[in-house]
Amino acid sequence: MTLEKQKTTIIFAVPALLMLTAFFANLFAEGWNWSPSDFIIAGTLLFGTAFFINLVIRSKKALPYKLMICFTILLVLALVWIELAVGLFETPFAGS
Repeated sequence: MTLEKQKTTIIFAVPALLMLTAFFANLFAEGWNWSPSDFIIAGTLLFGTAFFINLVIRSKKALPYKLMICFTILLVLALVWIELAVGLFETPFAGS
């Protein structure tokens, strides 16, 4: 397996493991009650983030630019996730 394929596998394994963890937490953890739409939204956010990070890593840019862009992508993910969970910015998409 080449180094590029290993990187891609790891990048997409992280969201898969997070989704699997959420699935089992939904089954066994008290107070964790995600609906199917919650799983779809979380999967879209996590795998979309992995896709864009993979694109950045495979680009020909210098390492500092790659790190800055990846940090920005992760920051956007965190802000969207927080907004959907608790409504940090009080948009119509905010959670309760």
